[in-house]
Amino acid sequence: MFEGLFQPMHLLMIFGIALLVFGPKKLPELGKGLGDGIRGFKAAMKSDEDTPDATRGDHEDRTKE
Repeated sequence: MFEGLFQPMHLLMIFGIALLVFGPKKLPELGKGLGDGIRGFKAAMKSDEDTPDATRGDHEDRTKE
């Protein structure tokens, strides 16, 4: 169903439409905001990977009581 969705011509068309809709001045700001959001999400996921071990151990101790 999505086999031909990410062909180079389709991506160029999407970029062209986005350029027409948002304009050349707003597009870099949107890209920067999207990149910051992705970085923040990755940082939150990485910090969550570190903390579940401690909380999981507390939870297991409480269930045994």
